Amino acid sequence: MRITFYGAAQTVTGSCHLVEAANKKIMIDCGMFQGHRLSRERNYLPFSVIPQTVDYLLITHAHIDHSGLVPKLYKHGFRGRALATGATVDLLEVLLPDSGHIQEMEVARLNRKAMRAGKKLLDPIYTAEDAFDCVKKIEQAKYNQIISLDENIKVRFVDAGHILGSSILELWVREGTKQTKLVFSGDLGSVGKPFVKDPAVIEEADYLVMECTYGDRLHRDKENRLEKLRTVIKETYDKGGNLIIPAFAVERTQDLLYDINLLLVKGQLPPIQVYIDSPMAVAATEVFKRHYEHFDQETSRLISEGENPLTMSVLQLSRTVEESRALNEIQGGAIILSASGMCDAGRIKHHLKHNLWRPESTVLFVGYQAPGTKGQRLLSGVPSIRIHGEEVAVRADIRSIDGYSSHADQQELLDWMNAYKQKPGRVLLVHGDPEALAVMEKLAPEKTGIDAYAPAWQETIELTPGVVFSAEELQRAYHAVAARMDGFMQSTPSRSDLEQVMEQFKQLEFLLDKVSKTGQ
Repeated sequence: MRITFYGAAQTVTGSCHLVEAANKKIMIDCGMFQGHRLSRERNYLPFSVIPQTVDYLLITHAHIDHSGLVPKLYKHGFRGRALATGATVDLLEVLLPDSGHIQEMEVARLNRKAMRAGKKLLDPIYTAEDAFDCVKKIEQAKYNQIISLDENIKVRFVDAGHILGSSILELWVREGTKQTKLVFSGDLGSVGKPFVKDPAVIEEADYLVMECTYGDRLHRDKENRLEKLRTVIKETYDKGGNLIIPAFAVERTQDLLYDINLLLVKGQLPPIQVYIDSPMAVAATEVFKRHYEHFDQETSRLISEGENPLTMSVLQLSRTVEESRALNEIQGGAIILSASGMCDAGRIKHHLKHNLWRPESTVLFVGYQAPGTKGQRLLSGVPSIRIHGEEVAVRADIRSIDGYSSHADQQELLDWMNAYKQKPGRVLLVHGDPEALAVMEKLAPEKTGIDAYAPAWQETIELTPGVVFSAEELQRAYHAVAARMDGFMQSTPSRSDLEQVMEQFKQLEFLLDKVSKTGQ
């Protein structure tokens, strides 16, 4: 049994891990690399594994850095079984065709230049039609249901609390008489997020593959983000400008609507209009409306009281190009949420072009900005930035609120690992910058007692199989430990001996309880 890290290794994006076991190949995510040019060029490379040889594709959630190369996988011959939660499939119907469209537009632009220069023309990685076709082939899995992929491989999707439909994957693989359990965190959500529930607690694993986007950081503004948002809105309104918020179409846009709605309910905002100017964000918001069953208790309560953040009265949706262009005529009093969240594509570039040079306007960042993106450059304080071939001066206020991250921060990652009753033998750290991975590689053993390692891109790691115990074997072991404890009652064991046998006793109790409940 082995696992190879074809993406999100020593970097944040491009999540893709391949498990080879029980004569099968199981791919976990197939994400697109984002950020600087050298990273994005990996998207154009041939797959290191032949797509036709992949038996199963399991998708943790719909974000493009976890799903963006799924259409390419199908385009190049994947015909295996693909699974994701129902909400994830619905979001993929929105995100993947949009990704294909962006690639078609970008290649068309490059090909115009290539034709004039007499160079070879390019093909897009995949088209919007390719994306539509592949999403139809992805099966919808339910949360908390154990699914048998074959006689040796089982999987369960449980709520990761990151975005709507996001999952932690529990994967059981049996080889001969031995069974190994791998857990893939996907992207873990921060506790207490709007709409989604908190990440599920996993009780046991042999190996854990865990994201570390915030492995070296804490969310500074989480407790006071509502007040910070209110302040930014009021200051911009008082200046007479617009508030431009680059926001990812899925989850971040809806989280902002949630907080703006709370401020409106409390009567803490001036007269404003809120615009979602992103067809993808509009479509994603419609998906949210179809999946109220996944909402957390607080969001469900607000909706039942008639305060639905997805339908508040000040909200307007810009679907057409004409509606989007009309927003450029608004001089003040508007909050414009537009994608992409890192400012490298989409309608947000038009709003930056029309507002960055205006000192009365504000650009508010509420998410991670990868190195090399326009968003990261703006946050670094550049005096001007090039948009659509034009150099635009940066005179607007550039602000950020850290507390909107959909990712668990360092302490939340450690807390989640410490919740395991039967701890993994090893945690493999992915989906983080090298600095974040290095910090967590050191902290995990110190704070959780779990050995940690951050693999390199395309590194293969051999996994030692776990051992399958029958209920009868566990019962015998249980009685053996109990007898040993009885023996201690007749003697004076050392403190270390007693602590050791008590720990063994707890582990056996836990395993027996698991067998009785699940039959595993």
